Amino acid sequence: MKSHRVRIWAIKPNAGGVGSKKAKRSYTVRWVVAGREKSRTFVTRALADSFRSDLMQAANQGEAFDTATGLPDSLTETPAATTWLDFATKYVDMKWAGAAAKSRDSMTESLAAITAALVKDAPGRPPVELLRQALRNHVLPPPARGLDMPPDIADATRWLRHASLPLPELREAGTVRSALDVLVVKLDGKPAAATTARRKRSVFYNALQYAVELEELEFNPIDKLRVRSQRKKIAEVVDRRVVVNQRQALELLIAVTYVGQRGRKAKRGERLVAFFACLYFAALRPAEALALREQDCDLPEKGWGRLTLAKSRPQAGKRWTDSGEVHDDRGLKHRAEDEPRSVPIPPTLVAILRAHIERFGVAKDGRLFQSERGNVVAASTYSRVWDEARRLALTPRQVDSPIAGRPYDLRHAAVSLWLNAGVPATEVADRAGHSVDVLLKVYAKCIDGAEATVNDRISEALTGVAWAV
Repeated sequence: MKSHRVRIWAIKPNAGGVGSKKAKRSYTVRWVVAGREKSRTFVTRALADSFRSDLMQAANQGEAFDTATGLPDSLTETPAATTWLDFATKYVDMKWAGAAAKSRDSMTESLAAITAALVKDAPGRPPVELLRQALRNHVLPPPARGLDMPPDIADATRWLRHASLPLPELREAGTVRSALDVLVVKLDGKPAAATTARRKRSVFYNALQYAVELEELEFNPIDKLRVRSQRKKIAEVVDRRVVVNQRQALELLIAVTYVGQRGRKAKRGERLVAFFACLYFAALRPAEALALREQDCDLPEKGWGRLTLAKSRPQAGKRWTDSGEVHDDRGLKHRAEDEPRSVPIPPTLVAILRAHIERFGVAKDGRLFQSERGNVVAASTYSRVWDEARRLALTPRQVDSPIAGRPYDLRHAAVSLWLNAGVPATEVADRAGHSVDVLLKVYAKCIDGAEATVNDRISEALTGVAWAV
């Protein structure tokens, strides 16, 4: 609340203290704002005179005084500007609760790279690897703040808090561009993958939008960059070279059964045949297959069955999940939290799943796929099994090619098979958990027959055209 009812009194000298030691005198400036008495004491008469003069000048110029602080705007101390580091932690706090574990991981990775770059050229700068480690493991994740730090991390954190740029400096195009430049290279100086650079840029842009929302910035500085640095294009369609045909898919599934140590009751691969079969015959994502429970499966003795998917178990790391487990427990991708997806499955997959349950049982929570200790199967485990199966099932030339390079490529093969079999795109999209437009865009190059049809039409148009050799 502001008021122009101001009365400024004369300076009051304060007597020195008593005792053997002679205490210094002090001087108090007293004034009244809207009936509220205010005062401030100084150690010298000159300082008191200067402060009282400033009050008198503000009152004579008609400035309103704050009734709480007793000061006019001209004497109100401007708070220190928010640093980028302080703002970054505030942004993480805002996003954390509603973010998936993998999103938390990605967000802190991106902000660590950006924050380590948005610093002053202060002495004693730690190595950038140490700065990023401090940010990723201790400063940015809310659960990690306040925990004990190793001495080198503590030193790096103190340096960051001292050297972090004030947020208003990001209004400068050069400052923002320097941060963007960091996102397109790895620590070793080599170019980062195009998808990685775009993901980190998206986090940076979104954080700056939040700064605008909080009125910390008047505009998003990235929007003012008129000249864009050259960026690699990102492939948004599936490379048809990774897609296996039916014979190759079956050979790979058979090869999986041979992967593992000899002498064991069950080889490592045998426990995962049904897992890979779900990716090929039902087009499940690996995280969806890991979350599949016995109660989600309708597996009749004959005919088609049905999987009702409700959960996904992506691997993120204990640091990023609310449960402290390696795998997050999430709803399905592109769906509401509790919205399921129903996928009819052919008799072949029904038989494989029935045999898997009969031989290996299910986990305590009903999950079909579990490690020997009953845990969720790690991505590194099924990836190693898949790599060995490729070497068993494919020729050396094929092993060196992109064909079925990742378990996820079995899902690509399944969707491509359905589309080429003439299944309507709406049905394929529903079973695979895609929108129709994304489905057709992503799998455009995997639909066979279109090229031959176009070639026939061009040949027909060129009828009668000959070239003399």
